[in-house]
Amino acid sequence: MKVCGVEINSNDVNVCLLSLTDEIFELPDFRSRRLTLTDINSTRELRYFQQTFAKLMQDYQVDRVVIRQRPMKGKFAGGAVGFKLEAAIELISDLDVVILSTTDIKDSLKRNPIQIDYAETDLKVYQEVAFNTAYAYLMKDKYAAKDA
Repeated sequence: MKVCGVEINSNDVNVCLLSLTDEIFELPDFRSRRLTLTDINSTRELRYFQQTFAKLMQDYQVDRVVIRQRPMKGKFAGGAVGFKLEAAIELISDLDVVILSTTDIKDSLKRNPIQIDYAETDLKVYQEVAFNTAYAYLMKDKYAAKDA
């Protein structure tokens, strides 16, 4: 399964492509690490962002897009532009999108620690949250917590 982890930060969308085949993880070459909405008030720019994201997912035959959920209120609440970008991604037809809560990500990473040092992945520092999101999603059902 090929998963694209997504972290939305202001008007930037950080992405990381991760695949799991026969218990082996792979970080395939991916032409984009970050997509940016340059003009947050332009409908044309938002449509261009959406089309670019859709084309990227189609070109790499991504099975599922996993977006890290952001709080709607409080100190770390996501901004309006971020929710605009999230909606643009979710509304892409023929794209399977899942929102994964930070609690689910932390639980999955706790049960299934990453076995490689992040620095050895050759990913950029700003992609780490997107990578963790994709990894947590791929592992969440594989080694889920045992219900008592």
